[in-house]
Order: sequence, then C-alpha cells, then structure tokens
Amino acid sequence: MDEETKITLRLPADLHRWLTAQAKSARRSLNSEIVYRLEVERAAAMAEGESP
Repeated sequence: MDEETKITLRLPADLHRWLTAQAKSARRSLNSEIVYRLEVERAAAMAEGESP
C-alpha cells in the first residue's frame, strides 16, 4: 500500500461490536480488520471477473 487516505466511517453499533470482536480474535486493530476484509472481498471479486 503506497498511499493512504483517511475516511470517516459510520457503522451500525452491532456491526462495530462484531468487527471489534473479530479484530481482537485475529489480533488486529479495528482498522486492519476492516482493510483485511475489504482486500479479501476485492480479491474474490477480481477472481470472479468483476470490474475493479
């Protein structure tokens, strides 16, 4: 990742709690967990031939 962009993200409270628990379980920060999940989804979409 060469460049980073800061964003403000609003999440439903239950999704935030779930993501926080997942991050803790994987020993990642919440930010890293979100980035990880987005990268996995992007790789899957690209493998299925979806546009980037």
